[in-house]
Amino acid sequence: MATATRSAVWGLMSAVSAAGARCPCHAPAVSKVLKRHAPGCSNHSHEHRHEHQHRHKATAAGKEDADYAFEMATSTIRYGKGVTREVGMDVANLKSKKAVVFTDSNVAKLYPVQTVIQSLEKAGVNYVVYDRVRVEPTDGSFMDAINFVRKEKPDTFIAVGGGSVIDTAKAANLYLCHPEEDFLAFVNAPIGRGKPVYNSVKPLIAVPTTAGTGSETTGVAIFDYKPQNFKTGIAHRSLKPFLGIVDPLNTRTMPPQVHVASGLDVLCHSLESYTAIPYNERTPRPENPILRPAYQGSNPISDMWSIKALKMCIDNLPRAYKNAEDHLAQEQMILASTFAGIGFGNAGVHLCHGMSYPIAGGVKNYKHPGYNVDHKIVPHGISVAVTSPAVFKWTAPACPERHLEAAALFGADITNAKLADAGPILSDALRKFLHKLDVPNGISALGYTKDDTKMLVEGTLPQHRVTKMSPRPVDYEVIERLVENSWTMY
Repeated sequence: MATATRSAVWGLMSAVSAAGARCPCHAPAVSKVLKRHAPGCSNHSHEHRHEHQHRHKATAAGKEDADYAFEMATSTIRYGKGVTREVGMDVANLKSKKAVVFTDSNVAKLYPVQTVIQSLEKAGVNYVVYDRVRVEPTDGSFMDAINFVRKEKPDTFIAVGGGSVIDTAKAANLYLCHPEEDFLAFVNAPIGRGKPVYNSVKPLIAVPTTAGTGSETTGVAIFDYKPQNFKTGIAHRSLKPFLGIVDPLNTRTMPPQVHVASGLDVLCHSLESYTAIPYNERTPRPENPILRPAYQGSNPISDMWSIKALKMCIDNLPRAYKNAEDHLAQEQMILASTFAGIGFGNAGVHLCHGMSYPIAGGVKNYKHPGYNVDHKIVPHGISVAVTSPAVFKWTAPACPERHLEAAALFGADITNAKLADAGPILSDALRKFLHKLDVPNGISALGYTKDDTKMLVEGTLPQHRVTKMSPRPVDYEVIERLVENSWTMY
């Protein structure tokens, strides 16, 4: 087993090395799935025109204003079984005078938090604990955390939990370091003002206990904005954790349904970032590098992380769901989450995520099994997945080759497939995969009726941070059709 793991890592490293030297299509170590030629390859110009021949005219018309560069930003990642025990030494090495441990009331009782506390005490670190993080946080729960740290004034943050915990710690850290700003200052426009972060934030060490969000690698913090009943977020590279502690032992306490919900976030992170608008077609080009968004469009580096994460998720999520003792599958899923985080954290996601924000934020009477919370909840990964068959059927004409590549990873036979068939083939493959994981049968299974269509569409349209990453342009009618095609999946 150890030999197989070393071989897999070596194969990936070889692929990255080869791609850095020449076009990935001509590097024998690269997965056969990655067929897109790199810029500079003699075949690239022809293939690029062919692959994106269906991309919208608005992008082509604004080509002079399109970006010409992308940036890769990610946290330092430390991976290993039991590596959580090192956190106390890390905080001590930072010369911290006062650390704050963020978690939620459930994880606070479990092995990961207990291990962190023991490590801090062993290292002689002064700390306080904030264990009131809300699973699927809101603007109100963010403010509660912000007020806590403004009172305690920590100089180091440690987040132990899922994406909700890590994102809450990011927001608290941000506003601690910008005391003069109101809450909407950094929230994504047009919901907030989308100001760039201008002060340095405190070091944040993220210790994920779920295998899904990849929040340990990104500068994104997502929350329910209650005044509008949809999710939105804050996104800036400076919010990414100083260090991500990726310890496979920390996911062993997840219930099966939580494995599924968090794993489906990996699935959609990978697919959306791989099929997002290319970075050099995204407009407008920033006037200053500080204004270049965290979500920049698909690019050659993110592509490799995304497609690898997608394959790992397809191979391992069903195993992790069906067998709580399949620790190898669990280890692969937390790695897949981190890989996908590196990919989408720089390329971005698009319509599944944009449509998920009102689905999760507007929850009325649905409470997903496996979640021990005191409120109704549509977990993020579920809200993202239920629209995926409809979304990828619709986005396929923009880059059909990529949709077919993804379908092949699910096991679909694409030997004689036509480009025009890419959408239906991938859509069917997704339905089969989701059905195998007992995912609820579309939006209607989450407590919504067709009377909610207007709310779901209007909650999606302001999500420019992600909807503008779509490979095809969207408007009210497009989103309305995608909602209607997602009422049921099976």
